[in-house]
Amino acid sequence: MLTDKYNKLQSILREMETVVVAFSGGVDSTFLLKAAVETLGTERVLAVTADSETYPSSELEEARVLAEKIGVRHQVIETSELAIPGYAENNRNRCYFCKSSLFDHLLPVMEEKGFRNVVYGVIADDMNEHRPGMQAAKEKGIRGPLLEANLFKQEIRELSQQFDLPTWDKPSFACLSSRIAYGEYITKEKLTKVEKAESFLKSLQIRQVRVRTHDEIARIEVEPNDMKTVLENHDLIVRKLQEYGYKYITLDLLGYQSGSMNKVLT
Repeated sequence: MLTDKYNKLQSILREMETVVVAFSGGVDSTFLLKAAVETLGTERVLAVTADSETYPSSELEEARVLAEKIGVRHQVIETSELAIPGYAENNRNRCYFCKSSLFDHLLPVMEEKGFRNVVYGVIADDMNEHRPGMQAAKEKGIRGPLLEANLFKQEIRELSQQFDLPTWDKPSFACLSSRIAYGEYITKEKLTKVEKAESFLKSLQIRQVRVRTHDEIARIEVEPNDMKTVLENHDLIVRKLQEYGYKYITLDLLGYQSGSMNKVLT
C-alpha cells in the first residue's frame, strides 16, 4: 500500500513536470523535495526557503544542509510575517495571511526561473486540523502532492527512513507564532522569547517541546517521558525562563500536543 502511494506521488510530480518546493527543512517538505528530485531530476526542481522572524536561525541552517545533501538547487528569500496586514493581530486565520504572503513570494520565483508549479508539504493528517493556509493555497493554485497522494505523517516518516533522510525521526515543528495564544499580539520580542526558551529546554536533551505563551505565563509541553527531566531541572528552568521574560512557569500535564492552541477554536 505504501509503495502504491509513493508511485501515485511520483505520477503526480511527473504530471507537473517542474516544481518549486516551499522548503522549510521539516519532515514533510524534506521528503517532498527528495521525492521530487528522485522523480524529476535536479534540473526540474528548486527548493526555496523563507528566512523570517517566525523561524529559528537553526532551522534555516538545517534546511541549507538538507538541500545540499539532497543535491538540489536552494534559494533563500527574505520574508517578514509581522509586516503582513492582519498577521500580528493573531486571530484564528493567522496562518492564512502567512501562507498567502509566502505563496506571493514564491510565484514570482517560479515565473522568473521558468518553472510550472509551486508545491508545499501539506499532508493527509492536516485535513483533520485547523489549517487556514490550505485556503490560501487553493486560491493561488498551489498544490500539495503529499496530500493528493493521501500520505500521512507516519507513512512519510517510513519512506524518509527508506531514503536515508535524517529528518525521518525529526520532531514536528511549526512556526514560533503558533506558541502565542490567539488574540495576543505577536511581536519580535515575544518570538525571540519563545525561541530562547525552547532552545534552552532542548539543551537538556528534550527533543519535542513547545513553550506555549499566554501573556506572562510559559506553559511547557513535553512528551510524558520527558516530564521527569523538567521536574529534575525545575529550578534552572524557572531561572532561565524568567531571565527571558516570563513571570510564571508551568508544566502542562497533558504533555505535548500538536496544535494545542487550536483547542479554544472548537
